[in-house]
Amino acid sequence: MDVDAWDAATGVSVVVDPQRGARRPVTDYTDFSHLERADQVVAVIPGAGWRAHWKDEGPDSGPLTEQVLAWLVTSKERATPVPVDAHGHTDDAESADRLIPPGDE
Repeated sequence: MDVDAWDAATGVSVVVDPQRGARRPVTDYTDFSHLERADQVVAVIPGAGWRAHWKDEGPDSGPLTEQVLAWLVTSKERATPVPVDAHGHTDDAESADRLIPPGDE
């Protein structure tokens, strides 16, 4: 769960409980053990002609190349390519075998 706020009086992190439809301190959960810093997206930049290539993700387990629509830049200074397929669907390309820069064939 994502931390939604911090209790000003106690300093305890607060999350949204979707079943109650209200905020709850994380300490209300019996299985709570710790918080972890999330790698949050801080910027999105255009794909700028980059392409993602997989050796065996295409038809009949053949090659597949898709345009990178955008790059997600995170708070940990990581850039993740987000390609778009022929149907307009997106996903991350972290499993791509190769990222092809603009102008390379």
